[in-house]
Amino acid sequence: MSSLRRLASAPFLCMFTIAIFCAPLAFAQQDKYADLAKIFDKREVMIPVRDGVRLHTEIYTPKEAKEPLPILLDRTPYGISAPDKGMSNGLYRYSDMYADGYIFVFQDIRGRYGSEGKFEMLHTAPDPGDPKGVTESTDTYDTIDWLIKNVAKNNGRVGMNGISYPGYLVTMGMVNPHPALKAVSEQACMGDTWLGDDFFHNGAFRLKYGFEYTALLESSSANFSFTFVRFDMFEWYLGLGALSNANEKYFHGKIPTWNNFVNHSSYDDFWKRHAVAYTLDEPTVPNLNVAGWWDQEDFFGPMMTYARLEKADKKNYNFLVVGPWNHGGWALGPGKSLGDIPFHSDTGVYFRQKIEAPWFAYGRQRKRRRSISTFRQTENFHSTRPRRMPRTPRTVTSVIQRIRCRIAGGPWM
Repeated sequence: MSSLRRLASAPFLCMFTIAIFCAPLAFAQQDKYADLAKIFDKREVMIPVRDGVRLHTEIYTPKEAKEPLPILLDRTPYGISAPDKGMSNGLYRYSDMYADGYIFVFQDIRGRYGSEGKFEMLHTAPDPGDPKGVTESTDTYDTIDWLIKNVAKNNGRVGMNGISYPGYLVTMGMVNPHPALKAVSEQACMGDTWLGDDFFHNGAFRLKYGFEYTALLESSSANFSFTFVRFDMFEWYLGLGALSNANEKYFHGKIPTWNNFVNHSSYDDFWKRHAVAYTLDEPTVPNLNVAGWWDQEDFFGPMMTYARLEKADKKNYNFLVVGPWNHGGWALGPGKSLGDIPFHSDTGVYFRQKIEAPWFAYGRQRKRRRSISTFRQTENFHSTRPRRMPRTPRTVTSVIQRIRCRIAGGPWM
């Protein structure tokens, strides 16, 4: 198999896990002994974008950088600053990439935490009457433009990475991308929140998730945790009664996305305008889609994004990795099991070290081929090319088949 275009399908099972925005603590626990202040110099700035709004950004440059380095940009609505205003916990997410040499940049998106402006959920298309045409795409473009002109010791090349909502933000960076954007990885991206991601799954409304997530992001500029008076959540939502009671008793019309749930309960132009497919028709930079077979939030998004971009992929930019993970599970620890199901293999470590890091480092070692991985539940082995499944499968364990993919073009980062 020479490319991912012949990727085999597999069943999807929905399971519950903690949301990815709770991840920074897990990252810190994963590598709690690293003294980030000894590795990076921190710079905190407010980056102006085209309508005058300034976006809060933290820039981390390796202290021992001996040559100009590429920038890896991670944008998020969940907050980038450490509680003590020290080094961002987001750095632990990329510990397997320190050795390759990057300037890591984290940014609060518009209207969230330290950034100015008004937050809009999934700001894919410009608001009517906005003369500047501001979207998450334009904010990304303006941010990259500022970074390559104002960050010392950068080599003029930028990559983007993100999971879940930050994964959606990566796809927005691909829309009319800045010329300096050379490689991205959209992971568990929110592709279409009515057809299959987050709020609706095939049109079925997810009450608990929709209620708590909109309260989280739209109650204030910082993450908000709604206080429930009952331990049993089923009983609480049962007691809520009709959905109209959410506004009458709690939200009082002040949560925009909840109001959109009420006003757009069917798949209309509103939801289409907020989907990735509305503005992203073809792969504009090398992009690595990442999905988990057991992602209860965003399995549809990366699969849909890959399939859509694949139809127009004339430059061999579009790639896909699918593994045995729940939402963001490839980034949170070893990945050797899912609940009580063992894989007998550190699938998360393998992804970060053998796929993600080489993806962004491609070209720096001047290698022409890279390995992209998929997962099958058969037996425990690693192979450089696909192998047939055994006639009598053993216990459910991990198989990572390394599919060699030819990548056209020169260095990315």
